Amino acid sequence: MWACATAKWKPSGRFPRAARHIKMIIVPEKEIADLMGRAQAFDAVEAVFAAMASKDAYNFPVIREAIGHADALYGFKSGFDRKSLALGLKSGGYWPGNEAKGLTNHQSTVILFDADTGKVKALVGGNLLTALRTAAASAVSIKHLASKNAKTLGMIGAGHQSAFQMRAAVEQRNFEKVIGWNYHPEMLSRLAETASELGLPFEQATLEQIGAEADVIISITS
Repeated sequence: MWACATAKWKPSGRFPRAARHIKMIIVPEKEIADLMGRAQAFDAVEAVFAAMASKDAYNFPVIREAIGHADALYGFKSGFDRKSLALGLKSGGYWPGNEAKGLTNHQSTVILFDADTGKVKALVGGNLLTALRTAAASAVSIKHLASKNAKTLGMIGAGHQSAFQMRAAVEQRNFEKVIGWNYHPEMLSRLAETASELGLPFEQATLEQIGAEADVIISITS
C-alpha cells in the first residue's frame, strides 16, 4: 500500500509559533509491480518523447560521478514536462557488487515535486521503474523506426535489463527468432529462457552475425 508521511516542523525566524504540515506520498519498491506495467510505461514514455519533440518537456543536465567507494557510480537525472506539470528527479546509480548480495546492481529512487510550489509530492522506489522505462524507450523506437517486416531481434548482452528489453521489443514487431551475444557466454541462458518464455527460438551469435542478420539490435542490457 502507498504510505503518506506527515512531517511537522517549526520554522525559525519571524514566525516561531507557526506550524506547518508537509504531506508526501511514499511508494516502496515492492509496490511498483502492482502499479506499473509495460503498457503503462510505453504510453508514458511515448507521450513524454512527443512532449520533448514539441519542446514542452526537457531534461536537465545529468550529474554522474564515481563516488570512490564500492566501485559505484552515482548521479541525478531530472526534468520537467510543462504539459503534465511533472517535475522530478531520479537519484541513484550502479553498484557492481550488488548481485553477489542478492540485489540488483542498479539502485534508484524517484522524487516528485509540485511544479507550482516546489514542495515534495512523492518518494517512489525507482528500480523496477527504471527497468520498465528503459525497455519502453527502446520499444518506442522500434514502433516508429524499425522495419515493419523485422523478423530477427539481436541482443548484445545478457544482463539484468536484457529480459525487460526483449519482452518490450516483441510487443512491437512479429519477430521470428532472437540471436544474442554476451561477453560471458555462460550468461546467455537468460536470453534463451526469456526467448522461450516468449515462444521464440534463440541462437548464440557473434557480434558480426548480429550486425549482419538482425533487423533490430538492442544493446542496453546490463
